[in-house]
Amino acid sequence: MQLGASMTVLLAGVLLMLTANVVESVPLTKRTPQFVTLPLKRMVPVGGLHPQIYLQQQINRGVRRLARMTGRAGPSDAELVANLERRVLAIEGPEGLERRYNRMGVPSSRDEGTVLEKRFNRQGVPRRNQQRGIQSLKKGKGGRNGNGGNAGNGNAGAAGSATSAATPVNDVTFANAPTDSNSLGLDIESQDEGYLATIQMGTPPRDFLILMDSGSSDFWVGGENCQTVSTTSAADNVDNCGAHNFLGTASSSSFVDSGKVFNVTYGTGQVGGTIITDDVTIANLTLPAHTFGAASTESIDFSGSATPFDGLMGLAQQGLSQQGVPTPVESLFQANLIPAQITSFKISRLADNLNDGEVTFGGLDTSKFDSTTLATVDNVNTEGFWEGAIDSVSLNGADLGLSGRTAILDTGTTLMVLPAADAQTILSGVDGAQSDGQGGFVVPCDTTASLALTFGGQEFTIEPTDFAIQPVGGAAANNLCTCGITSGDIGGATEWLVGDVFLKNAYFSVDESKNTISLAKLV
Repeated sequence: MQLGASMTVLLAGVLLMLTANVVESVPLTKRTPQFVTLPLKRMVPVGGLHPQIYLQQQINRGVRRLARMTGRAGPSDAELVANLERRVLAIEGPEGLERRYNRMGVPSSRDEGTVLEKRFNRQGVPRRNQQRGIQSLKKGKGGRNGNGGNAGNGNAGAAGSATSAATPVNDVTFANAPTDSNSLGLDIESQDEGYLATIQMGTPPRDFLILMDSGSSDFWVGGENCQTVSTTSAADNVDNCGAHNFLGTASSSSFVDSGKVFNVTYGTGQVGGTIITDDVTIANLTLPAHTFGAASTESIDFSGSATPFDGLMGLAQQGLSQQGVPTPVESLFQANLIPAQITSFKISRLADNLNDGEVTFGGLDTSKFDSTTLATVDNVNTEGFWEGAIDSVSLNGADLGLSGRTAILDTGTTLMVLPAADAQTILSGVDGAQSDGQGGFVVPCDTTASLALTFGGQEFTIEPTDFAIQPVGGAAANNLCTCGITSGDIGGATEWLVGDVFLKNAYFSVDESKNTISLAKLV
């Protein structure tokens, strides 16, 4: 009985298998339809979104969806927003980020009406469409622009791009090897937006790319616990500071944290952290247990993926320091590693394709300038900036009557930022110059205007390529370029912030012991 039942089951199984094979062997065309076909249409970004911004939206959705599928905790809203912020910042700059915040009714941490901070002012090329609201510049009319120099507020990482496309991550043109001792090559960030140098920190020593800034006095690098401050709310901080190198106990056995807090607010962006000590090597000169800052929080201006540098070295005088510690130059001198508290700059122009920028510690590299043109003036600033008196200002050889002006010379500022009345005095004499209605100016891309500043009896002329720095809207079809001069309130009515637009045209040196500034014509 059991055998008969087993045989029955076996035969039933064989019959089922044979039936299944017969069914599968039926021609496809004779089967009962069991599927339907629908067209798949390509999803098109809405609202004119840049493809890479749209891509980040899709990445955010995909990451969250995957977390749900696998039962894992998904990313927080703050993390997703921060990822999108970085993408918008890289594509459209701070103005684009602010614009999108305003559309969504989300409060932003960036106050566009803020007067320029009297500390490192990272003024880049505005990214907004400057053709909008352009007004003819009438000589003798205009007055102070009411937005406090908003036009000068530039992107931390991509503002210098000559097109409206995204600036590539780590858009750096590396310098040649330095030609003098105690010197570092100055790499060019983007389109002459900033100047960077590689130093070593920690044990074992590792390379860090650092912004060299004569307009501030604090030296810091991102710490291993660094968070991006994405909004005014601490709850929205993100547990990373982008694709940068960081310093801390996990990477350096000589890292010691004092626990003492520091905070620095710059013209664009801010950082905060603690005072630490670690070994630092600058141009083969080693400072054991040097005191400086490790940032535990950075605004996206510094932590964003489009920002190539890992930290900032302030090279003004100690009086500006929020950390209250000696600057690297002061420490090098105190350690008898350099003969004088001198820092000298030769910054190069990307368009020249020479890549010969250098920063020299302890002296001047006489091979970089014509010694017969060397002019030395007193530093008139008592706060710690490097500020010299301007003898005169001329345009196309004609004196403009702008006497009694002073200039803060700042390698960390891309543009020249002048009081509105002074900016208009200069631009009113340039054929085809126009105001963009927001404190900035545009000039013909082929301008031959020759602007010169005189210090210590020596005249220094700004090259036209630095006067007309990038085509408006990313195209030169209208023959209008962003001007290297913008308006903004720096401090007093006669005080100018003079950045790389001018400094690319001179050898620039400062001596802290003598409290003097030297300029010379390049060779």
